[in-house]
Amino acid sequence: MNKTQKGVTFNHNPLLRSELPAWRPRFVLLCLLGGSLALVGRAAYLQGVNDRFLQAKGESRYARVLDVPATRGKITDRQGEPLAVSSPVKSIWAIPEDAKLTPAQSRQLAGLLEMPVQDLNQKLGTDKDFVYLKRQVSPELADRIAALKLPGVHDQREYRRFYPGGEVMAHVIGFTGVDDKGQEGIELAFEPQLAGKPGSRRVVKDRRGNVVEDVQSIREPQDGREVALAVDNKIQYLAHAALKQAMTDHKAKAGGIIVIDSRSGEILALANAPTYNPNNRTKLTGAQLRNRALTDTFEPGSTMKPFSAAMSLEAGKVTANTIINCAPGRMTIGTATISDAHPHGALTVAQVIQKSSNIGAAKLALAFPPETMWKMFDDLGFGAPLHLGFPGEVGGRLRPAKSWRPVEQATMSYGHGISVSLMQIANAYQVFARDGDMVPLSLARVDAPPVHGKQVFSPHTAREVRQMLELVVQQGGTAPQAAIPGYRAGGKTGTAMKLEGGHYTTKYVASFVGIAPISDPRLIVAVMIDEPTNGKHYGGDVAAPVFAQVMGGALRTLGVAPDAPLKPLQVARQSVVPAVKESM
Repeated sequence: MNKTQKGVTFNHNPLLRSELPAWRPRFVLLCLLGGSLALVGRAAYLQGVNDRFLQAKGESRYARVLDVPATRGKITDRQGEPLAVSSPVKSIWAIPEDAKLTPAQSRQLAGLLEMPVQDLNQKLGTDKDFVYLKRQVSPELADRIAALKLPGVHDQREYRRFYPGGEVMAHVIGFTGVDDKGQEGIELAFEPQLAGKPGSRRVVKDRRGNVVEDVQSIREPQDGREVALAVDNKIQYLAHAALKQAMTDHKAKAGGIIVIDSRSGEILALANAPTYNPNNRTKLTGAQLRNRALTDTFEPGSTMKPFSAAMSLEAGKVTANTIINCAPGRMTIGTATISDAHPHGALTVAQVIQKSSNIGAAKLALAFPPETMWKMFDDLGFGAPLHLGFPGEVGGRLRPAKSWRPVEQATMSYGHGISVSLMQIANAYQVFARDGDMVPLSLARVDAPPVHGKQVFSPHTAREVRQMLELVVQQGGTAPQAAIPGYRAGGKTGTAMKLEGGHYTTKYVASFVGIAPISDPRLIVAVMIDEPTNGKHYGGDVAAPVFAQVMGGALRTLGVAPDAPLKPLQVARQSVVPAVKESM
C-alpha cells in the first residue's frame, strides 16, 4: 500500500461513492411505513371489527358440533305392552390420522371388538377423517375400550332396538337398521312418527379428540312418538303357536294367519311362517323375511264361492233354497270341462256352499255378465293393494272383465284364474261378518270404530250367506274340524293347486276363512298353509283346525260370550258321518 492510501477509511473509499437519487430512500421509507400501517389496520379490523374469521379458524381447531341422538318412539300392543323399545348402546369410532397404535394395542383392541387384527389395521389405514370400528356395542365394552386410552379411538352414544316378542312379532314389527331407521314392518311403515329429530351441541375437544368442555346446546333432540298397534299380544302368541304347529304337522313350506276385529277393522294378529328373530338377524334369509300375508298371492280356491252366492242372492235371481242341478258332476264350457271333486245331484244354493260344488258356483256366476262380477270383486277390494302402509304389499291379479272367456268367469267363481293375498280375502269376508259393508283395516289401535262402512251387499244377503257358512262347519260340510265348543262358527274351505310356469302342479295351497260367533260376529280368522306334504292337503283337514284353535282362544281372550251349548265335539267319528271333501 502506498502512502497516499494511508489514513483513508473504508466508508470514504472512492470506490464506494455513488450518487443515489434523493427520492429513493424516501420511497422505501414510505413503503415500509405503509406496509406497517396496513398490517396494523388489518389486525385491528380482524380483531376489533370483524372477528368472526379468526374465531372460526380457532374454533375449527378445538370446537366441534356433535349430534345428540333422539330416542326412537316405543311400539306397544293395544294393551300398552311394549313390542319395540330402544336401549342405549355405543359405537366405537376413530380418527385414522391420530390412531397411531402399537402392535400390542392393535391386538388388544381387535380382541375386544372381536375382529381380526388385519381388518382393524385396514380400517385405521384409510385416508378418511372418520371411520367406524364397530357399531352398537354394549356400554360395558365401550368403557373397557375407553380405559385403554388409545390415541384417536373414541365412542359415541347411540340406540339399538330390542324386540321383546322376538319371532312371534317379527312380521308385524319388522326391524331397524344400524342407523336406527326402519327397514321392515311397522318400523318402516311408521318411520316418520317413530324416528324423532336429533339435536346438536357445541363442545370443546383437546388434540386427542376428548371432550373437555360442553359449551352450549344448539338444538334439543325431539324424541319419536309412541305408536299403539291394534295387535293383541295374547292373540298374536296364540296365532303364531297354532301356525307353527300346523307347519310341523303337515310338513308345509310356508303359512300365514290373520285375525281381524270385524267391528273396528283392527288387525289383532298377523303371523307368518317361516319367521325370524329380529334381535339376531345374522342368518336371515329372504324366505324368513317375507310377510306372506301381504306380499304373497295365491289362487284362493273355494273361499271365493260365498261371493258368487251373495251376488245371486243380492240380484234376486235365487234364494238359499233354490235348486241347482249339479249332476253329473261335470260341466263343459266351450272346449273346457270343469268338475266337482265328488259328483253331486241337485243341490240348494246353501248346499252348494256347504258341500263346495264347483258346478253350482259356476252356474251361479254364469247367470251374470262379466262386468257385474268384476265390479263385485272390485268392490270387495280384489285386484288392488289395501294401502295398509306395509312394505311390499301387493294387489293380486284381477283381469279386466272384457278379457274374460266364459270358462274363465266360471273358474273365477270358485277361486281359479284370480289371485289374492291372505289379507285381501280376510278383508273381503267383512261383508259376511258385518251387515254387508266393509270398514278400512287398521294396523294402529282404533279408539273410535266406524259405525258404517262401504256397502257391498244388503244386510239381508249378508245374514243369509252367514247361515250358509255355518253349515260348512257342521257334519256334512267340508270343515267340521272348524267347529268351536261353545261358539257358533262359520266359514269356507279353500284348496287350490299351485300354478307354476303357466301350468297347474300337484302342489296345493290349503286355506280357511271364517267368522264367529255367527249370532253376533266379532272376529274374522283367515289361515293359509302353503304346500302341505304330510298326506293331507284339503283346507278342511289342514287349515280348518288352526282356525278353530285360534278363533276359540281369541274369543275367550276378548271375553266374548258363548252362543252355543258347551258340548264335546265328535269330529273324530267321521267314519259314521264323513265330512265332504271340497271341490277345488
